[in-house]
Amino acid sequence: MDTPYKSKSGLVRIWRAFFYSLEGFSAALKHEHAFRQEIFLALVLLPVALFLPLTLGEKALLIATLVFVLVVELVNSAIEAVVDRVSLDNHELSKRAKDLGSAAVFLSCVIVIIVWGCIAGPAIIKLL
Repeated sequence: MDTPYKSKSGLVRIWRAFFYSLEGFSAALKHEHAFRQEIFLALVLLPVALFLPLTLGEKALLIATLVFVLVVELVNSAIEAVVDRVSLDNHELSKRAKDLGSAAVFLSCVIVIIVWGCIAGPAIIKLL
């Protein structure tokens, strides 16, 4: 089903999508406390990943896990915004949607802990 809100294709669509993405980042930073916390954590851990004596692939994997948490948090925030837009009433399905999004964020954080523990942990221990 076509919608008048969907742009068609081409460079104009890509250009507009870029600015919509910037607006999304801005909204997340302004309205989402968890996203700000995760950005802070990523900014702290990014230099650690870059300066540890690891292969390029290992560094990329460490950084990818940090970005993955941010992506999942953005999706979770979008779910929460849509649920709240539909209704602020307590409803079992609204709670389920928000809880599922929260569970996804939790699992992405577990992935960070596992990957960083397996890759960065031994490298940090060697440095000590």
